[in-house]
Amino acid sequence: MCGRYTTLTDANTIEMNDIIAEINRKFGYGAISAGEIYPTNIAPVLTLEDNRLTPMPVMWGFPKWDKKGVIINARSETALSKPLFSKPLLMRRCVIPSTGFYEWGLRHDVEPQLSMFPNESEGKPSPKAPKIKLLFNAPGESMLYMAGMINTATDASGKPRDVFCILTTAAKHTITRFHDRMPVILSSHELDDWLSNDAFMREALTREGIDLIWQVAA
Repeated sequence: MCGRYTTLTDANTIEMNDIIAEINRKFGYGAISAGEIYPTNIAPVLTLEDNRLTPMPVMWGFPKWDKKGVIINARSETALSKPLFSKPLLMRRCVIPSTGFYEWGLRHDVEPQLSMFPNESEGKPSPKAPKIKLLFNAPGESMLYMAGMINTATDASGKPRDVFCILTTAAKHTITRFHDRMPVILSSHELDDWLSNDAFMREALTREGIDLIWQVAA
């Protein structure tokens, strides 16, 4: 976790609409992926520019040392002690704006009141049972802000490019039956502190996860 998240735009997500509109104005329409965000997609992140929260397009995932795949998450508890993460965390923190993130659960987890399922016996879920896609959000909020950091990597042509990674922490009980990790979540009034205040950053890295609500994704 987090392996996929959303940047949905509709009448209820005014903040996300504004973020994407600003990126389109500055970098051109289509500069970022929209909707469901996958690793290696270019997505909006927020940084501080002239003391103002400013969106920019950045690719999701630090390249692995062997160039085979990317690292999309970092454990908040140990990030400062890891050479790959410590400098970006100290020098180039970012906020990843989203409208929720995805996890997958067995139908047995989602509908525990049911006792029999396809491919199951004695009421226990089968490893072959299909998983159900779930969207997690903060109660009463249209936006979910995740703590992250930016690094500079080299693309296939040898040019530098910015990449980001999402910080994760131990999951709260609403999520633990689906996954033991979740993003480090920031409230809307904590974004500036995360980006500019080292003492706040260190405190945020030690936080437990928060309770979220979920729904079966369309």
